[in-house]
Amino acid sequence: MAKKIKDDSCCKGADKDSSCCKVESVISIDERGQIVLPKEVRDKANIRAGDKLAVVSLKKDGNVCCISLIKADDLAEMVRGLLGPVMGDIFQK
Repeated sequence: MAKKIKDDSCCKGADKDSSCCKVESVISIDERGQIVLPKEVRDKANIRAGDKLAVVSLKKDGNVCCISLIKADDLAEMVRGLLGPVMGDIFQK
């Protein structure tokens, strides 16, 4: 029997009248490919100097249509949450 995976996504529980995704700001990329996350965004997301962010892309029809930033620590927790039960099942056999 398949185990139910706990949904800890940030959109969980969002009602139909509120959106879990929104445009926080519009930023530019400089000639070296660098961007600046505005202070308001960093503060809201609790991103501090030295934090590591994973760049995650979503493809549609072979083209990247969405790029997300996820704190590396949060991504590691997500992976552990998803793979932990699977790996446990594998090693118990």
